[in-house]
Amino acid sequence: MRDTLKHSGLRNKLAKILLAKGISDAKVLDAIRAIPRHLFMDSSFEGHAYQDKAFPIAADQTISQPYTVAFQTQLLAVRPNDKILEIGTGSGYQTAILLQLKAKVYTIERQLELFKKTKIFFSKMGYRPKKTIFGDGYKGLPEEAPFQGIIVTAGAPEVPKALLSQLDIGGRLVIPVGSDNQIMTLFVRKSEKEFEKKEYGSFRFVPLLEDKN
Repeated sequence: MRDTLKHSGLRNKLAKILLAKGISDAKVLDAIRAIPRHLFMDSSFEGHAYQDKAFPIAADQTISQPYTVAFQTQLLAVRPNDKILEIGTGSGYQTAILLQLKAKVYTIERQLELFKKTKIFFSKMGYRPKKTIFGDGYKGLPEEAPFQGIIVTAGAPEVPKALLSQLDIGGRLVIPVGSDNQIMTLFVRKSEKEFEKKEYGSFRFVPLLEDKN
């Protein structure tokens, strides 16, 4: 598949839809316009790539709805050179949006099939996260902490304490919390022991799986 002027036009339309739905961060909308979502999906879905819908990818996972990607990214409030930890690399689309915002991205994927596929795709497309890791997102990445932002792209039944502990002071954790439907939740670290919590309504994600070993 190639990226054409037609695709660019469809991205502009998608950005207008997201603006109408309440995505107001101009840099996030610019990233949506810039990243060719159709290249992150199976070619059979190419004609649907710029609809505001989630679609299946490998390993029984999904590429998130563009509104969800934009909403989480807006909550993360990314600044250039922020260290961002992404839990759930998936197709790599969210990763690419973060890279477009000039973040230093560390991304973890626990599905081996997806990890291998996406790592090859990043190399082919010239996307360069700081690290792409096969592992358990519940544990975060303590050796690279602290992070200015942590984004979780799967539904967590509870908030992993390891992720909160790896936030920088002033850092933001964006995580969907719940077992069936999830509540999009933002934690901002105010001090070593104090966190501010805000909730932003109901979303639906594939589950965040913990390695029990």
